Order: sequence, then structure tokens, then C-alpha cells
Amino acid sequence: MTEMEKKIYLMGLLPVIKITDPKTALPLAGALREGGLPAAEITFRTECAAEAIAAITKAYPDMLVGAGTVLSAAQADAAIAAGATFIVTPGFNPRVVTHCLERGVPIIPGCSSPSDIEAALELGLQTVKFFPAEAAGGLSMLKAMAAPYGQVRFMPTGGINPDNLLSYLKFDKILACGGSFMVAENLIAAGNYAAITELTRQAMKTMLGLEFLHLGINSANAEEALRSARLLERLFGMPVEEGNKSAFAGTAFEFMKSKGPGTMGHIGIRTNFADRAIAYFERQGFAFDDSTMTTFDNGKPKFIYFKDEIGGFAFHLIQK
Repeated sequence: MTEMEKKIYLMGLLPVIKITDPKTALPLAGALREGGLPAAEITFRTECAAEAIAAITKAYPDMLVGAGTVLSAAQADAAIAAGATFIVTPGFNPRVVTHCLERGVPIIPGCSSPSDIEAALELGLQTVKFFPAEAAGGLSMLKAMAAPYGQVRFMPTGGINPDNLLSYLKFDKILACGGSFMVAENLIAAGNYAAITELTRQAMKTMLGLEFLHLGINSANAEEALRSARLLERLFGMPVEEGNKSAFAGTAFEFMKSKGPGTMGHIGIRTNFADRAIAYFERQGFAFDDSTMTTFDNGKPKFIYFKDEIGGFAFHLIQK
């Protein structure tokens, strides 16, 4: 995975935006950032696309901004000159793809058939856009088409919405999803940036699926931990399961046999995607204790503590 692909992957969702008035570019970008998603694919469906890209990248140099619906080498050049850091095309145009590769600019071409995928592979690409995703058969079609190409990653776009977003993202061949549901044209035209922020925030919540897992309570010793767990069993019928480091009462309460992380204890939060959750919180300014991270065999994070306590409790993320 290239550095650019990694950035897109960690976003998880790429807003696909049609801008008809360049004056809307900055407030729109601000709304996405406020919603926790500093990324945009500005489509070249309007004459002001390059102007919008230039305005956003100048005001927000840390924002991930690419150009979509690029149909020619000239459009690609205009997008790059405006500050776009990657190019997305609706179909597979060998001339546009080759031009971008020769310029050293990341490109994600649209592919909707095995022939398209093999053409991309022939030019050295391993990430493509699946478009139009829902109209072309949806996730079932994508899974069938992806099966012979183990090394290929996909960015489905077209018909992605809050109801199917997570099902796409849970397929391990997905780089990210492209979607316009949080940046609908009527909201942009009405200047309803608060609604865009809220829709973006809800999309991020859907993707991350953050849920309370358990409360960990520090104890002086093993005897105290087990006594507390047994008391909850007696009171509320929560079965006790004793381990080496702690005793659980049910699944929600963990009594540590010694002082663990946090002044008073810790709180576990589980998530659909630990790596994307870490990136999301870091974008919000929160820090993690990297020394606490555990990973899966593929190197992806499984577990990690935040650096700071809240109310005397340490917090950790864990992959569902």
C-alpha cells in the first residue's frame, strides 16, 4: 500500500463533491473537517473544480484533497496544478492513467469488470475504483469480481449510503468508500453546512462503531478483586470468571488483581476498525501510548491505550 493509499484507507470514507460555486468550497471543507473527515474528492463535473481545489488546499494544507471524474490528461494537469494529490477517474482510460503515472501522481481508475482490472494490473496499479458500485451489482458483484485478484484493493463509489457503508468496509479488499450522501447538492446549495457536519459525524460513527466494552476497577490485591466480583455475582447474578490478572463479573466489570492502568481503573471501548479509530482520534488531537499497542499477525493494531486519563480512568480501544 502506497503512502497515499494508506491515507485514504485511514479516512475510510472519501466525500465525492460536485461544486458549482467556488464560494462554497471553504465552508464545505470546514464542515467536513468539523465532522471528523478532512478529505474530499472534488469532481471535474463543473468548470470551477480546479478553483475549488486550489482554495481548499491553500486554506487547509493538511486536508486530503483529490480530483474526481477526470476524463483527460489536461484535466489531470489542471487538478494537479491546483493542488490535488491524487486523481480518480470514472472509467479506465489508458491515456489518462499512463499520463498520471508518468507524472508520478497517484491515480485510482474506475473499473467495473475483470478486463478493466487486468488493464490496471498491466500498468502496475493494485488499487482501483469500483464504479458504479450499487448499479454494477453491489457488494456481491464486487466480491465475485475480486476473488481472482488477491492483491487488488477497491474503492467502491456510487450508491454508497449510511445503510450499506459498513457492509462494504468490512470486506477486507476495500481501501475506502466514496460517497456523496453527506455532501448532497441541495445541502450545499442551501448553505446548510451544519447538516453536512452532522451527516459526516454520523457516517464516521457508523464506520467506527464505537461501543462500551467493560469497566476495569483497580484493586489492592487478588483477594479484594475476587471478593468484589463475587459480590456482584451475589447481587446481580453476574457470573465470575477469574483470570491471571483480573476477575470478571459478567462481561461489563473487570476487577484488577493489582493496580492497572489509570488511577482508579480503565474503561474499554471496542471499535470496528482500530487503525481507523486511532487515526480519527489523532486527527482530533488525542494521543495514544504506543507502548501499549498489540497487533494482529498482519500488523494491524488490535489494542491500545489513550495517553491521558478521564475522570481518573484510563481508556483503551480494542478491535471487535
